[in-house]
Amino acid sequence: MSVHEIIADSTAKGPYSTAIRAGGFVFLSGQGGVNPVTGEPVSGGFEVEARQTIQNIADLLGEAGLGLDNLVQLTCYLTDLADWPQLNEICVDAMGPTCRPTRTAVGVATLPFGLSLEMTAVAYDG
Repeated sequence: MSVHEIIADSTAKGPYSTAIRAGGFVFLSGQGGVNPVTGEPVSGGFEVEARQTIQNIADLLGEAGLGLDNLVQLTCYLTDLADWPQLNEICVDAMGPTCRPTRTAVGVATLPFGLSLEMTAVAYDG
């Protein structure tokens, strides 16, 4: 018997799943500012990339029957930590002022596909 259920793996670019439910939690692999149809990075700067990243997270949570208000944890990988204040503003705008999952920001040298932001997420279905 499997201890988890694969929610979505159609957009995975490797040997992993993009979303898995385990118990009452849904775990999302790293999401970035890529067009979910083409798989290509979006253009238009950090704000466009960040908003697409959050939309991709929302879409995956939707496939699990959840929404952004179910988020309990986000890990944000940024190639420039100077973007952190802008990311905070974008998160409040996109998620609302009461959606406050725990968050960690990690500065990294590079990210796949030339992205400047990648986010992993955990949501609770309870």
